[in-house]
Amino acid sequence: MPEKLNDRTIFSLLEVTRSIQRTLSDRYASSFWIKAEMNKLNHYPQSGHCYPDLVEKTDGKIVAEMRSTIWRDDFQRINENFQHVLHEPLKNGIKILFCAQITFSPVYGLSLRILEIDPSWSLGELEKEKQQTIEKLHKEGIFNANKALSLSLLPKRIAVISVETSKGYADFHKMIVGNEWGYRFFHMLFTAVLQGENAVESIIGQLERIRSVMHHFDAVAIIRGGGGDIGLTCYNNYLLSKTIALFPLPVITGIGHSTNETVAEMVAFKNAITPTELADFLIQKFHNFTVPVQHAQDILASKVFGLIQDEKLKVLNAVRYFRSVTMSDIVRHKNEILNEMREIQQRSRFFIQHKRERDIHQHVIVLEKGVRQILMSKRQFLASANLNLAGNTHKFILGEIFNIESAEKSVSLLDPVNILNRGYSITLAKGKGLKSVEGIGSGEQLTTILADGTIISTTSSVKKNRKNE
Repeated sequence: MPEKLNDRTIFSLLEVTRSIQRTLSDRYASSFWIKAEMNKLNHYPQSGHCYPDLVEKTDGKIVAEMRSTIWRDDFQRINENFQHVLHEPLKNGIKILFCAQITFSPVYGLSLRILEIDPSWSLGELEKEKQQTIEKLHKEGIFNANKALSLSLLPKRIAVISVETSKGYADFHKMIVGNEWGYRFFHMLFTAVLQGENAVESIIGQLERIRSVMHHFDAVAIIRGGGGDIGLTCYNNYLLSKTIALFPLPVITGIGHSTNETVAEMVAFKNAITPTELADFLIQKFHNFTVPVQHAQDILASKVFGLIQDEKLKVLNAVRYFRSVTMSDIVRHKNEILNEMREIQQRSRFFIQHKRERDIHQHVIVLEKGVRQILMSKRQFLASANLNLAGNTHKFILGEIFNIESAEKSVSLLDPVNILNRGYSITLAKGKGLKSVEGIGSGEQLTTILADGTIISTTSSVKKNRKNE
């Protein structure tokens, strides 16, 4: 009972708090559905009770705050339902729609006793936040900024943002390191928190670290294991999505879920459902380059082998022809010598028979002199013939060697590397060499290989030459 002192009515603190308690009990006898953000869950495992801090924010500022209570049995039931619907437990920083009673304790003051939480409403709030982020990025004109970047023809230097113990990272590492084709990748791990209230700050921090050494990498991969939609809320965050969209290197993601696509995945250069699929994407880039080059190498080797065989056949035919001509000349000159010898013999006999009355001695001298002159003339003729034959043979062999060297130079000029160094280029469409504009439409992505690099371009229009129409 209140006391009377000098015409004053004095109440004890207990009486005041009990009066407030009765008033609130009468006024708020039933339960209410309330929406708020659960700033901190404050779960105590030893007792099983929770004492969430509830807030409401406007433009990022707290405009209302209140304590609440979830008793152990209620928490177990609510948490199990939350995990069933969202595949995640209750945690800090999520918006909830809950049924609660207003309670007042003389010792602990005013609070809300939470009886039920609707997990489907929390999922809807997350979707609303996602759509707001998408709309803001589109309004700023940066939604497709990262997709507009060019990925290296052979992206083999990858900066990986993940957790070292993540199964997703282990799958990715196994795929690119142990690929059966022996493609070599360099990848460096930048460890980050990939879910929860610290994920956004952690991932952005590692992206900034990579930015400072970006010249060492071709792309950034964000890799995470599987999880529910609540675990992915950080990937709908505006600051994280904006950082990815404006990042100067292509960002590829393998966050590891098959439900709705997050904003971070939407703005990334490439999104794969799983880390394994992301590794397949990188390996396929090597396939797209290797297969055409291998095909060109096979064609070049075949043509070079054919040219060499043709030149060998020409040399063999030339040798056979040379042998035939040489033997024919030798036989012809032998026959000429034999005929001259017969003619000398015949003339000698005729001379001896018809000139016996002359001085036989003088005639013998004349005859010997004539024979010597004839033999010397024929020897000179044979020597000259041998010199001409040797000279012609040497010239013929030098000519054939020149022809073979010319063929080798022509083959060298056909080498794709030399062709590219002379200012030519190779254009690929869908991984195949482009020889005609047939089948190429507006918006088609083309890859142009030059001697010192690669250009990725998109066709705006296609015009045929009139002579080909």
